[in-house]
Amino acid sequence: MDLKLVGIAAGNPAHLTAAAIEAISQAEVILIPQKGEDKEELSQLRLTLCETFGAGRVIGFDMPVRDPDIADYKTRVNLWHDAIAAAWLHALGALQPGLRVVLLVWGDPSLFDSTLRIAERLRGQMDFTLSVVPGLTSIQLLTAAHAVPLNALAEPFLVTTGRHLRNSGWPAGVDTLVVMLDGDCAFRELDPEGVSIWWGAYLGMPGQILDHGPLSEAGPRIEARRAQARAARGWIMDTYLLRRQRADNAP
Repeated sequence: MDLKLVGIAAGNPAHLTAAAIEAISQAEVILIPQKGEDKEELSQLRLTLCETFGAGRVIGFDMPVRDPDIADYKTRVNLWHDAIAAAWLHALGALQPGLRVVLLVWGDPSLFDSTLRIAERLRGQMDFTLSVVPGLTSIQLLTAAHAVPLNALAEPFLVTTGRHLRNSGWPAGVDTLVVMLDGDCAFRELDPEGVSIWWGAYLGMPGQILDHGPLSEAGPRIEARRAQARAARGWIMDTYLLRRQRADNAP
């Protein structure tokens, strides 16, 4: 079996690479995770790509959920990944050998996505070759939407998570942060003095929302808009960039 992980950015057909379109159009089977009624929009975006680019047979599988009662974060996530791998194995095991199978991955499979780690769990349980087609990340979509450079002139940046920002504060030695997977607006724990934020939700999707400005002013707006959007759509995916301003680190 040829298993290909294809980065699809945020599901906008205009953001897919030529290689991604080719992989979808040549696939004999595409696996689509089903995440429940509140996230049906995400499944529909994947199905639209399949219809647009002429994919083969589409197979849905129920996406397991993380057990909220397991306190240790890494243990909780690893057990969740085990369950997802088992769901893949069940779906793929019903297929005949040698098929070209595609799994569509939000953004790019290399960045804060565990699809590659889940695929490795199948080693020894089934015979397959694994390849990756890269996709636009939410970071690129965010900076493009705001028309802002990712890094300050000659300066590094750090990509982190809301959990790390909330638990450990602003990392030393860097003035630009990209924060992903933040379910609770960790930026509100920071000293806002001299900090600017560029935020985006549903990047590249219908209903994209953007905001930016000094953190002291934009932060409360973003919290309110985020809560409203999540209540209205039942889910939210968002990313933001933070930059501390110094006299010598202008964009």
